[in-house]
Amino acid sequence: MTATPQDAADRPLIGKLLHNGVLRLVMQQPEKMNALSRQMMTALAAELEAAGTDPHVKVILLGAEGKVFCAGHDLKELTAARANADGGKAFYAETFAQCAKLMQQIVALPKPVIAVVTGVATAAGCQLVASCDLALAVDTATFCTPGVNIGLFCSTPMVALSRAANRKQAMEMLLTGEAIDASTAKDFGLINRIIPRDYLEQIVQKYAETIAAKSAKTLKIGKEAFYKQQEMPLAQAYAYTGEVMTHNMLDTDAEEGINAFLQKREPVWTTDS
Repeated sequence: MTATPQDAADRPLIGKLLHNGVLRLVMQQPEKMNALSRQMMTALAAELEAAGTDPHVKVILLGAEGKVFCAGHDLKELTAARANADGGKAFYAETFAQCAKLMQQIVALPKPVIAVVTGVATAAGCQLVASCDLALAVDTATFCTPGVNIGLFCSTPMVALSRAANRKQAMEMLLTGEAIDASTAKDFGLINRIIPRDYLEQIVQKYAETIAAKSAKTLKIGKEAFYKQQEMPLAQAYAYTGEVMTHNMLDTDAEEGINAFLQKREPVWTTDS
């Protein structure tokens, strides 16, 4: 997955490219396996925040350079913090809190975020994939939560993983620490589609543009409602979504969309989100 071409020495941690309402954000630290260092998480959060309020951005693609999509937390950074007076306790708490905030930011963003996995997604990198609204992967991509192998259970990645994948299969990944291939990840519910690498750019862009062509207001309403109702008992979820649909029906884009359907023409959505 590519974004803006720049020399390695002066390029930012996150590359970006906007086309037809689709913003590509690309982690550009392959030499560090695109690890979620404090600096990388700060950079990614800033780009997501900006994209969330940019009216030209309808859908966000999140990818990475290199063979590793994301290796999770920067273990060298975490290990260095052991030299602190408190043994690293404050740094670890801040790091995991920052990561949790980033994952929740993705869920709360009013626009769809799609992970595009072209390599290994491990630990918090797998958490990042699971936190995105949708996930696409090449057939050679692999996924794992291997913390148990090094005495550090993937407890925070577990939150996103257990909400994306089936319960017992998420537990299997967490307890064994073994990597699964893209086909298995799809069966587990972790990713949506597997794409041949040779056709990745074209298919991913078309996939994202299909979503970007929808009403931005409707996407925002739907994404927010999806995550809220998930945590509710059945009756409460129906009551809540009934209210959402009522308000949605009163919106100008719903009126336009229904009229366009009945009149057999393309809808013209409002520009604001």
